[in-house]
Amino acid sequence: MKTYGVIMAGGGGTRFWPLSRKERPKQLLNLSGKDIMVNETIDRIAASVGKDNIFIVTNETQAQLMKTETAGRMAPERILAEPAARNTAACIGYAAMEIVKKYEDGIMCILPSDQFVKNTEEFTKVMDAAILAAEETDMLVTIGIEPTFPATGYGYICTEKSSAAKIGETGKEYRMVKEFVEKPDEETAKEYLASGNYAWNSGMFIWKASTILKKFETLLPDIYACLVKIGEAMGTSDEKHVIEEIYPEIPKISIDYGIMERSKDVLMIAGDFGWNDIGSLDMLGIMKPENEDGNVCYGEQINVDTKNCILYGKDKLIATIGVENLIVIQEKDAILICDKNRAQDVKNVVDRLGEEGKEKYL
Repeated sequence: MKTYGVIMAGGGGTRFWPLSRKERPKQLLNLSGKDIMVNETIDRIAASVGKDNIFIVTNETQAQLMKTETAGRMAPERILAEPAARNTAACIGYAAMEIVKKYEDGIMCILPSDQFVKNTEEFTKVMDAAILAAEETDMLVTIGIEPTFPATGYGYICTEKSSAAKIGETGKEYRMVKEFVEKPDEETAKEYLASGNYAWNSGMFIWKASTILKKFETLLPDIYACLVKIGEAMGTSDEKHVIEEIYPEIPKISIDYGIMERSKDVLMIAGDFGWNDIGSLDMLGIMKPENEDGNVCYGEQINVDTKNCILYGKDKLIATIGVENLIVIQEKDAILICDKNRAQDVKNVVDRLGEEGKEKYL
């Protein structure tokens, strides 16, 4: 069965403000010094599916820039534009319907566009094993990350050790998923880590397009009805009009809440390939090594008695004296100064800017 990559790239990256903006959100930023995040994701999954079999689902307002930035890697017609943001269930259902209606069926490898993977060779081995498991079992497959510390910023997947089974000759195994759990407090996270039964939820999914559409029909019939209408118009002159009319009416819900947490036929394959979810500015410390004072520095810097900071300068010198545990981000029209422990709250600044009508900073 043919295999496809589906990259979810429609988010606004509000926790990465002021670097991430509406016209150039996080997935279109070069944070590693190598390439923009979405291009790194394309190259990563291409090892398993081939570049000709990759789709990107993005917001309509970002679609043209996405085509420009991925030129040479992506065929423009494989970039699917959402006329409205309706969360991950709609995004995945849209891609699944596209594959079923225009390419019959296939295995979908679904990835966020804003993750960091250090060991791409091991990532490919895990992804190839997941593709084989999805094809052979006709079940939903997810990749869980082997936890290295009691993280409170990630969701977790609980599996049954006794259900472990080998996947062909890949050297990998899967386990049945017992439950998905939300972000825990620190004490609970320590218990998860000690038990050996829990993995971090990576947000990566592998399954047949036809299989996930059956799940929509059973568990999310309102969304499925919308997807059917869109599917009926695909390949016709009415396709764009129908998508623009129907898509904004799709109920907002994540694939996790809508399907994964309600399904009993989910397999997890553990991955250990240097994964990190680059969800907030404190994760910039993953993308670049710290100096001897524990600082992560981008751009021109003078730092005196400065420790454990993330300092990002675009076109101006950043000078610091006697500070610790700060995030300082300098953009052409905005400066952010934030305690590293409050990185998740950057979204609140974006909300305030919207409320106060300061759209030019968004």
